[in-house]
Amino acid sequence: MERFTIKDFNAQYPDDDACVEAIFKNRYGALRICPGCEKKTRFYRVKARKCYACQSCGYQLHPLADTIFHKSDTPLKSWFYAIYLFANSKNGVSAKELERQLGVTYKTAWRMAKQIRVLFKSPTRKLSKTVEIDDTYIGGTSHGIKGRGAKGKTTVMGLVQRNGRVIAKVTPDLSLPTVQPFIESHVKKGARLMSDEFLTYRKVRKGYRRGFITHSSGQYVRGNVHTNTIEGFWSQLKRSLSGTYHAVSPKYLQAYVDEFAYRYSKRDWPTSLFFPMLARAGRPA
Repeated sequence: MERFTIKDFNAQYPDDDACVEAIFKNRYGALRICPGCEKKTRFYRVKARKCYACQSCGYQLHPLADTIFHKSDTPLKSWFYAIYLFANSKNGVSAKELERQLGVTYKTAWRMAKQIRVLFKSPTRKLSKTVEIDDTYIGGTSHGIKGRGAKGKTTVMGLVQRNGRVIAKVTPDLSLPTVQPFIESHVKKGARLMSDEFLTYRKVRKGYRRGFITHSSGQYVRGNVHTNTIEGFWSQLKRSLSGTYHAVSPKYLQAYVDEFAYRYSKRDWPTSLFFPMLARAGRPA
């Protein structure tokens, strides 16, 4: 990955004005026709305001409107730096860390982190070729049943295309009416679907080539049949949640799962994740 250091960041975004300009260019590009007067024109920055006006008719464009920056009193440079921290962290960034780094209140830091996680939502393109499916359980230490059926934990189901993207979703259960639509929504028909011997997964056959591994008998790999890829993702997700956030409410868990799924899916991205994240941040939500 091409490096984008803090020195590069400060040189490219030295102040709020540079940040506003970056968002304007990202959102409107080389805009030449005014949406108001429909004439060929140029837009200039309105002094002391975060908006641009047409030279011909004065029609104003507000590049921050309906984005994660909308109506925020926090300096844009701080927002950009927070995105930079998220983009360059493998294990996530807590609100307490943002509070320390940005010098804002915990409430502000928490809201910023919540808004930034909106940028991590998974794309809608379907997975193909060889896809592994598995589930995991997120929550504190509990007594009694371990794994599937554990009490007081939240179920997360995941799909990963080998050498490709991962899609994970918080689900109420692992019944066939829950699993089947999830797979059909995210995996192309004709793909080879790998899973363990869980009965619900075994019932998903129509339109897919199937491969099963029998964990209960100590079998973890049979040729190219395994679920090691998705299990590796679960391991990374749990370590990061435990190490960085310690505990995550089921209400907000999907946002955190999306965050780590995005990082995993972009693991071979040639440049810093800051740039695709910033591009998303500058578009209307």
